[in-house]
Amino acid sequence: MSASDKIKNAAEDLKGKAKEAAGKATNDDSKVAEGKADQASASVKKAGENVKDVFKD
Repeated sequence: MSASDKIKNAAEDLKGKAKEAAGKATNDDSKVAEGKADQASASVKKAGENVKDVFKD
């Protein structure tokens, strides 16, 4: 996993956490769901990059 990919995935995860927190603070269920979706997307990308790293070596 390249450093830029790690940074992008971490940023997406943080963005998701922020959206989720904002949604909870304002009782906006759609923002909470968007935040969780962003976090899940970042996790999937991270897992995919980890698999690629295993096969590179």
